[in-house]
Amino acid sequence: MPLVDIRHQALRRNATELLLHMQRFSLDLKFSVSLSHLMAPSSRFHDDYREPLTVPERLSRLAQVAEDGVVGIEAVYPNEINEDNLDLFRRHVKETGQRIVAINPNLHYQRMFEYGALSNPDKHIRRMAIDRLVAALRLNRELDTDMAIVWPGVDGHENPFGINFLTWRDRIADSLTEAMEEVPGVRIALEPKPGDPRGRLLLAGTSDALIMCARVESRLRAEESVHLQEDGHALVTVCLRGSNVAMAHEDLAEAFSRATEQGRLAHTHWNSMPRGTHGPEQNVSVANPEQTKAGLYLLKMCGYSGLFGIDINPTRTDPIRALRNSIDAIRIANDRIEGLDHEHVLQCASYPEIDRGWIEAHLNRRRAPNPENLWPLGPPIRGDERSMS
Repeated sequence: MPLVDIRHQALRRNATELLLHMQRFSLDLKFSVSLSHLMAPSSRFHDDYREPLTVPERLSRLAQVAEDGVVGIEAVYPNEINEDNLDLFRRHVKETGQRIVAINPNLHYQRMFEYGALSNPDKHIRRMAIDRLVAALRLNRELDTDMAIVWPGVDGHENPFGINFLTWRDRIADSLTEAMEEVPGVRIALEPKPGDPRGRLLLAGTSDALIMCARVESRLRAEESVHLQEDGHALVTVCLRGSNVAMAHEDLAEAFSRATEQGRLAHTHWNSMPRGTHGPEQNVSVANPEQTKAGLYLLKMCGYSGLFGIDINPTRTDPIRALRNSIDAIRIANDRIEGLDHEHVLQCASYPEIDRGWIEAHLNRRRAPNPENLWPLGPPIRGDERSMS
């Protein structure tokens, strides 16, 4: 399968073009789930609350939600998917239609990565991290996935004193470049996070990840990579995760926009978490439901056509029930934004003096079970021709 085309994300539309787009385009709600979603959650605060499942058992459970719109599976290399069990995954794809959308290298868990993986100052450990990334990229190419999601979860620090940050970021860029030169044509998606398990990660926020994307792409020299970039395709992209965005004190919609304006939003991971907190990722919209709706509305504005990855940690809920609850939450939020008066929303967002407070009032009525009990909003005040320039 050719590289998934996400170039359209960066298309600039004037007000008239954007309104027509909003009236004609709807998000295609198809979902992916990580096999890790079905692991027994571990914590230093409590014992596991359910029995662990083998990889075949997890695949069997995910087959149950194919009818709920789960069309893709994400798996971690090498502990979930590896060279020895590919036939198991191929059978699952054939029997269920759920394809493997991402094979993601485990670059954080093992003891050897205590002081980093792609940025580790020990060249021998860094070599092991690069080799693991190369192996994951090869499996992505063999199974024809969309991308490899790379989370540099231990590439960071606790004490910033005396650190040569430029050198540390160089090591990440060099490691990513070397792996991508070894396996050209496979897209990677960097997933930023401000902290946890390290005190502070080097790719902490959306902008950090986007800067690294451009930095690595500028170093790629493989013929296939050069041709793809000449055609406008991004090879180094991002996967933005709702809880990570909240931890970084960013707005989900704005974070999405930073990635889409460069045509680099390859994937999205959905959950919820109160801003600034750590802990298990809650089901979609349990916390900050308005962030969910604002994020979806931005994706509608840019014509996002990718999958919606459910990335939750259902500590006290059956994982299939939690998964279905999160899918329902996204569908409910999408139904609400589809019913908005897009013309006036866009007009008031661009020129807030035209009808002050109208967007808030309109959203209140969309979420109210009995909007007739609220004060009558009346027809929107229409602006002059500035709003359609």
